[in-house]
Amino acid sequence: MKLKSRIYNGTLYVLLCGELDEHSATYVREEMDKAFGSGIFKQIIIDLSELEFMDSTGIGVLIGRYKKMKDRQIPIYICNPSSHAEKIFKMTGLYDLMPKIV
Repeated sequence: MKLKSRIYNGTLYVLLCGELDEHSATYVREEMDKAFGSGIFKQIIIDLSELEFMDSTGIGVLIGRYKKMKDRQIPIYICNPSSHAEKIFKMTGLYDLMPKIV
């Protein structure tokens, strides 16, 4: 699992690459928390175009980050979901928390 992040024009962009599951959850959680504390931004966009697999542990990681940012009133958006991620987000209702943007 790889995670890349950068801040541009007040937006934190996060790209998740690989598999977000029980084996990578701790790493992803820690890296996302580092990125979320790395600067000043008004919103977060998580790019899932290179996410190959996500299980319930991965869903928990994303919901946990959503809750942290909700407390700070910083919205999280999802872009470019892989077909696997799209199916999971639709089935679980995650788009209600983290809307999909184009």
